Amino acid sequence: MGESLSSGYKEYVAGMLAGVATVIVGHPFDTVKVKLQKHNTEANGVRYKNGLHCTARILKTEGVKGLYRGATPSFLGMAFESSLAFGIYSQTKQFLQVGSHSKQPQLSVIFPSGAFAGAIISFILCPSELVKCRMQVQGTDSLLPGSRRYAGPLDCALETVKSERLTGLFRGGFTTLLRESMGNAVFFSTYEHVRYHMHRKLRDSSSSATGLVDMGIGIISGGLGGIACWSAVLPLDVAKTKIQTAPDRNHTRNPFRILKSIYGRSGLKGCYTGLGPTIARAFPANAAAIVTWEMAVKMLGIPRN
Repeated sequence: MGESLSSGYKEYVAGMLAGVATVIVGHPFDTVKVKLQKHNTEANGVRYKNGLHCTARILKTEGVKGLYRGATPSFLGMAFESSLAFGIYSQTKQFLQVGSHSKQPQLSVIFPSGAFAGAIISFILCPSELVKCRMQVQGTDSLLPGSRRYAGPLDCALETVKSERLTGLFRGGFTTLLRESMGNAVFFSTYEHVRYHMHRKLRDSSSSATGLVDMGIGIISGGLGGIACWSAVLPLDVAKTKIQTAPDRNHTRNPFRILKSIYGRSGLKGCYTGLGPTIARAFPANAAAIVTWEMAVKMLGIPRN
């Protein structure tokens, strides 16, 4: 029992390090994605031509720091979120596969474990995501020059509580829960299966699994897991961004109603606004997370299948 608790603690530490790596690599892509989702889905027309145009505008008006706007709450949120996601997922998976001696990934274990981890972290992630998104959409290139400008993440959080009460920080909570549950289930399912089959191919070909090879497998399995995840949940992410950045407090919080409205104006393409920077971010950010996590797991001596 003591060994199990120790291993569980280490899983959370490894997950936290993975979250930090995710933000360092992926935040600039996320800023572009959020700006596209906010401005290019407005009824009054398109603001940016594409992700590259949006990136160029940010760099021109704000410099590199503009791409990392809102990074502070993202660092805090992602470190905590990733720690819980990997920790809860690993421990739930161990609990569900008690008595099973199969080393092959079991979808009936991985999918609910990922979904459960996603549901739990959504309650913590929602406030940090709201602050991050509101910081990201302001900037000097904002469509709303007369809107409220926040001096920093803390100012944004305090102003939100002041104007919308504490519950305002959880605006978009239901949509965040849907996104995280589905997204984590798809991510871990893809990651575990790709990792398993790549390692099996190496064993079958009598190749020696060196550290460099393990890193390569981590990059590919993590990157593909990220792409699969965001391909599945991007419409929900678009709806979440709209809900959390809407200046009107009475703006609908029903993600399906929002997506129906966007679909009516822009079709399926509108529901996948920000797909370019999201996919561009998904592979390197999630690859960095998995490689960091697996390296931490190895260094901490946590047994893996």
